[in-house]
Amino acid sequence: MIIIKRILIVLILIVSIVLIAAYFMPKDYAIQREITINKPVDSVFNYVRYLKNQNQFSVWANIDPKMKSTYKGTDGTVGSISAWESSVKEVGVGEQEITKITEGKRIDFALRFKKPMEDTAVGFMSTEAVAGNQTKVKWGINGVFPYPMNIMMPMMNMDQMIGKDLDKGLENLKTQMEK
Repeated sequence: MIIIKRILIVLILIVSIVLIAAYFMPKDYAIQREITINKPVDSVFNYVRYLKNQNQFSVWANIDPKMKSTYKGTDGTVGSISAWESSVKEVGVGEQEITKITEGKRIDFALRFKKPMEDTAVGFMSTEAVAGNQTKVKWGINGVFPYPMNIMMPMMNMDQMIGKDLDKGLENLKTQMEK
C-alpha cells in the first residue's frame, strides 16, 4: 500500500511539473520565409492572390494528387474559400479563406484545420518590388498552441517543420513564375 502511495505522489509531482512548465512556455508561433522571383510585382501578386493557383506551388497540395479541392466565392477576393479533403495525414481536411487584400502588396488568410486535428492559424503572402523586374515574396503562418499542449512546442520545432514546406513552396512558385 505504501508503494502505491509513493508511485501516486511521484506521478502527481511529474504532472504538476509539466503543467507548471507549460504555463511559462510560449504559446504562439510565427514562421516566415521569403524568396526573390525574377518577375514584376504585379505579375506575381496577380498569380498568388488566386487560391486555385496556390495549389500549383503549395507543398501540401502536391502531397496527395487525389486530394479533393472545392472553392466557394469569387477566387482572388476577400471571402473566397478553398477547401481540401485528403486521407493522407500530412494533408488532412481543412480550408483557407482570404480575409484581407492590400492590392498589389499582401493577401491575408485564415486557415481552419479539421483533420487529423482541429486547429486554426492565420497566414499571409506579400509581394514587394525589389529592383527592375524582381519581386520579393514573403509567406508566413502564425498560430497558437493552447495550454498545456504548448509544452510540446520545443520538441516539435515548428519553425523547421513548417518552414521547410514554406521554403519548398516558394521555390515551386519561383519555378512556376519564371517559366
